[in-house]
Amino acid sequence: MAKDTKEKILSAALELFSQNGYAGTNIRELSAALGMGKSSLYRHFESKEAIWNALLDEMIAYYAERFGSAEHLPPVPESLEGLTQMTMRMVNLTIRDERIIMTRKVLTLEQYRDPRARALATKHFLTGLTEMFTRIFTGMMEKGLLRREDPQMLAFAYTAPISSLIHLCDREPEKTGDAMAQIEAFSRHFVKTYGGE
Repeated sequence: MAKDTKEKILSAALELFSQNGYAGTNIRELSAALGMGKSSLYRHFESKEAIWNALLDEMIAYYAERFGSAEHLPPVPESLEGLTQMTMRMVNLTIRDERIIMTRKVLTLEQYRDPRARALATKHFLTGLTEMFTRIFTGMMEKGLLRREDPQMLAFAYTAPISSLIHLCDREPEKTGDAMAQIEAFSRHFVKTYGGE
């Protein structure tokens, strides 16, 4: 029961923080959204900061489990088409999963206020993707699927435009279809350009 209540608190906090930011959300609003008194909420978390830190921990675990990370790599594709398919599955997840969307919004808002949010934003929007795809591309080079190039530079070149288009989907959801088509076209162009000789 307590675990379910904590999860409900964190879920409501994610929603409110993604809309109003951390500073723009107070405990009274959070407890009202949950239909509970502040004292009940404080039985589960000692402060708003404790909710924030628990939420960041949950975000890390949720994202890594569903999307992957340098520590939890998806399998190295067996073909160039497999890279495009894997990429589109990952992109589809990240632009359609409401919790991941709200997480990206929270990190975008809070990266200028909170050092931990800044580090997570850098990891999720840049370095983590580069590390993950560096390992994937190294594996693909070992299989002869990609030309021997600097895998880290290839990973950066591959993930940066995709990440930019994902952020476009957050800002302008009506452009999601076009962004998805651009990402798929870019992935196919990439494998045509860097595919094994």
